[in-house]
Amino acid sequence: MSALERIKKQVEESPVIIYMKGTPQMPMCGFSSRTVEALKSCGKEFSYVNVILDSEIMQELPKFADWPTFPQLYIKGELIGGCDITLDLHKSGELQKMIDEAVS
Repeated sequence: MSALERIKKQVEESPVIIYMKGTPQMPMCGFSSRTVEALKSCGKEFSYVNVILDSEIMQELPKFADWPTFPQLYIKGELIGGCDITLDLHKSGELQKMIDEAVS
């Protein structure tokens, strides 16, 4: 299975998934850390992929949704965006609504 096929499968099978540098317990960049904190505050489970440990996904993910940077947050199979967009959605309360709808 190619990296793009794996990404497609992960995004389709996980209601909320973040592609990040590091793990939720140990983020390896500030953007990933802030995005994970916003997700954690919503109180629902989410999946993650540490792109540092999977060089194929790190290389191919920017092509998957035409988004060049990490982290990348997907909810219900759709790219939501990176750190700034996620934080804006969190601040407005929209992130909570989106995650509540995706994770029952």
